[in-house]
This record gives sequence, structure tokens and C-alpha cells, in this order.
Amino acid sequence: MDHGKTAKTESYFKQILNAGFLAGIIILLIGVYYWAIKAGVPYQDPPLELQIQYAVNMGIGETLVKTGFLLCIYAGIARLVFRLLLKKTGDR
Repeated sequence: MDHGKTAKTESYFKQILNAGFLAGIIILLIGVYYWAIKAGVPYQDPPLELQIQYAVNMGIGETLVKTGFLLCIYAGIARLVFRLLLKKTGDR
């Protein structure tokens, strides 16, 4: 009975880590969208409103890319550590 609880807990933890990794990828892709599509290439001599809009979209894209990348890395490292811990405890 105790083994069933640990297997269920391991399954939940794996799902949480996979969800974190997937969320990181989605956030990263949204950030790339803001960089490439929303901000795009700046105009040659834009009016002040377009300069502000470009700066805002670039800032949003930069923040989302950084956050998504870090979330992917951290979730990936956590998945690796969790897998190694499961192998180590399973060898006993």
C-alpha cells in the first residue's frame, strides 16, 4: 500500500516538472513572437508613438524570452535530478 502512494506521488511530481518545462517553452515562444512579429524591425524615422510601442514590445519580448528560457532550464535540471534520485533509491 505504501508503494502505491509513492508511485502516485512520483507520478504527480513528474507531471508538475513536465508542466513547468512545457510552460517554459510556451512562454519562450510567446516572447519570440513579441520580438519577431510585434516589435519586428524598427521603422527608419518613426514618430514618438511608434518608438514607444516598439520599445514596449521589445521589453515584453525580452522579459518573456528570459523567463521562458530560465523556466525550461530549471525544470529540465529538476527533472534530471529527480530521475537520478529515483534511480539511486531504486537500486537499494
